[in-house]
Amino acid sequence: MDVTNRTHVAVFLFSGLTDDVTRAPFLFVFFLNVYLVTLVGNAGMVALVLMVSKLHTPMYFFLSYLSMVDLLYSSTITPKMLSDLISMKKTISYTGCALQFFIFAAMAATEAFLLSSMSYDRYAAICHPLHYVSIMTKKKCWCFVLFSFNLGFLQSSAQTGCVFSLEFCGSNHVAHFYCDVPPLLKLSCSNTFTCNMVTIFIISSCGIGSLLTILVSYSFIVSSILHIRSSEGRKKAFSTCSAHLTSVSILYGSVFFVYLRSPTSHFGKQDKVVAVFYSMIIPMLNPLIYSIRNQEVKRVLMMAATEKSQKMFSWRKTPP
Repeated sequence: MDVTNRTHVAVFLFSGLTDDVTRAPFLFVFFLNVYLVTLVGNAGMVALVLMVSKLHTPMYFFLSYLSMVDLLYSSTITPKMLSDLISMKKTISYTGCALQFFIFAAMAATEAFLLSSMSYDRYAAICHPLHYVSIMTKKKCWCFVLFSFNLGFLQSSAQTGCVFSLEFCGSNHVAHFYCDVPPLLKLSCSNTFTCNMVTIFIISSCGIGSLLTILVSYSFIVSSILHIRSSEGRKKAFSTCSAHLTSVSILYGSVFFVYLRSPTSHFGKQDKVVAVFYSMIIPMLNPLIYSIRNQEVKRVLMMAATEKSQKMFSWRKTPP
């Protein structure tokens, strides 16, 4: 095609979460509730860690930032998807698409690095309990968080710059409910080989690198737990790790399924379902998993609920 006859795409049109208009109201209500639980759960976790002095430890320091990341990257995708479910036109500008992908990619990568930092924290707590305070200093915790955010935004800048430097001059129909690499590369009229390789390299190096950190940490953790003589001690150690392992399994399984495949693979409905998991369900589940599976968080919540009920009862008993 002659370059002079090409029309640059200024607006993208999403296919949306579903083509069935009869399902749209049900999906809108369902994912609205998911988003509200995500907002309340993650904001509540951040507030709880900030207000309760007992939770001012490295583990909850990382957890508060994990909740902040979940809030940001869920809010990048879900509100737009919800509006598209009840809208006739599912459009987004070229700049808006680039910004949406940039923030989402940055937050998703940051989450992966924070999870690996949390695995190191659990390794230090279980394998070196006597030296835990000297190992996980406040300075080191801040270094882990800053490293996670910096690397997350760095890889996102590389991916965004690569994808949106391509030419989009044909169809503007994105077969997804948000801007992501696989469906966008399908639309480009440029040679996408370099961008495919950049994406595979970044996902492989960041994803597999952080996953290896987690696996190595937990290999030492499991070995240490098996040497604990007390069954109660082993149960407590496993309970502190199970929530983290649950989040890791869901996140890495879904991300690798979507991104580490052949560039010629068709992006279908199953990919949308998987994308729903890592873009909306995981941010909702993380605070629930960490609060339900963590005895310390449950004790703090129970104490707060008890104190509140006692205050209400005493207020009612106070004579006018």
